[in-house]
Amino acid sequence: MAGDTRAWRRDEIRPVKRRVEDAFLDLPGVVGVDIAQRRVAGLPVGQLAISVSVLDKLPENRLPARNILPREVEGVPVDVVRDDVVAHTALMRADSAPEPPPEAYSTLLGGISIGPCRPIRLGPPLAPEYGEYVTVGTLGVLVTDRLSGGEVLGLTSFHVACVDDGWAIGDELTHPSRVDGGRCPDDVCGSLARGALSSKVDAALIRFRSGSATEPAIVGIGPIAGHAAARIGAPVRKRGRSTGLTAGVVVSVDATVQLDYGAGLGVRRMRDQVRVEVAAGRFGDRGDSGAAVVDQSGRVIGLHFAGNQGGTVGYANPIEPVLAELFVDVCTG
Repeated sequence: MAGDTRAWRRDEIRPVKRRVEDAFLDLPGVVGVDIAQRRVAGLPVGQLAISVSVLDKLPENRLPARNILPREVEGVPVDVVRDDVVAHTALMRADSAPEPPPEAYSTLLGGISIGPCRPIRLGPPLAPEYGEYVTVGTLGVLVTDRLSGGEVLGLTSFHVACVDDGWAIGDELTHPSRVDGGRCPDDVCGSLARGALSSKVDAALIRFRSGSATEPAIVGIGPIAGHAAARIGAPVRKRGRSTGLTAGVVVSVDATVQLDYGAGLGVRRMRDQVRVEVAAGRFGDRGDSGAAVVDQSGRVIGLHFAGNQGGTVGYANPIEPVLAELFVDVCTG
């Protein structure tokens, strides 16, 4: 077959992938569609394919015919891999003891924990048991507001700061987060300014309290030099609340992933996302959502929001749509 032998280019595969990804994601257990190297026995063979991530990779004789993925589409090979996708916000009962060790910074900058004061009521399967929960994520980077003449704001993920469909402008956020021992109102650092949850963007802005000390830098990375488009093969870093400073490599800018954002928001498909992988260790974990992903020149290329449970794969919103939808610019030194 043509799909078995031809060396397809990414730009040739991209329109084919876009035509079929929704049909693939409608199938039970499919959580992502991307462009990646085809694998045989777990090893890349140097040929690009439409890569489909499934929660369980079953033999065809155990699947209904309607749920069997094709081996190729329009000549492009289709590769099925086992993986999962979860949002990287952390959740904890509101009455639980703080998670050690707490980190408290007198200056607000990227890479530190942040979370809303507002608790949410959850139960299975979104939480282990029924009760009031609080969330935590990461303050990614400082930005300047185009709508208010350059006011300095904080950028994080929508599902960190807004949480669900009950959010409102003015909701208070605290650093450290309540999960990390922050108290409301004593440790409130700002309030929700606005948010965006679209097919490419999961982001929100924090208006800091008057007089707050801020720095256009990220803990462990240093000053920010602006923003840039993600480049496949480029080494990147992030500083997240849970995993600290981690490094990986951009392997795709074409990832489409499916996430359940819970009651009120429902299942969302995030398209054209940046995929980062590590050979060993973790790139991200729950609590890292909102972290800025930065290239070797200190430029922000994405906003981390999800990954697999093993932490070897991370997903980030490309930074340009984030800035455009929120009407902000990356704040530099």
